Amino acid sequence: MIVKGKVHRYGDNVDTDVIIPARYLNTANHAELAKHCMEDIDSSFTSVVKKGDIMVAGSNFGCGSSREHAPIAIKESGISVVIAKTFARIFYRNSINIGLAILECPEASEKIEGGDEVEVDFDTGVITNHTKKETYKAQPFPKFIQNIIAKGGLMNSISEK
Repeated sequence: MIVKGKVHRYGDNVDTDVIIPARYLNTANHAELAKHCMEDIDSSFTSVVKKGDIMVAGSNFGCGSSREHAPIAIKESGISVVIAKTFARIFYRNSINIGLAILECPEASEKIEGGDEVEVDFDTGVITNHTKKETYKAQPFPKFIQNIIAKGGLMNSISEK
């Protein structure tokens, strides 16, 4: 699977309370969560993000609480993949569980800038920055995890069996 989109760039230690502020956790409605995604760190995010766009961040992305609301809000906002130097462990697992594609790639995290046009090949792990004409290599997910993401989450991939 290949995705291509415009980059929304964030720094290190973006925690789950920034991704989806706690004041909005009184709903399980995914579309409602997406309306408030990143609003405390980037008030323009929801008005400029487009389906297929890509989020790039630094180290320890998704630190904080263990709630699944954070990756759900990102996915529902239209983001096709999050690329970071590193992810908080529980955010990493929650992302796979709900079908949000994530890749760890320190080089891409350091070199990709907001607004860049980037393409990601999930089969090979190759990240192509069309704006800078550079490529970076992430470790691709094994096929079974790619299947979970393609099906929209763990429960969707299990229910088909």
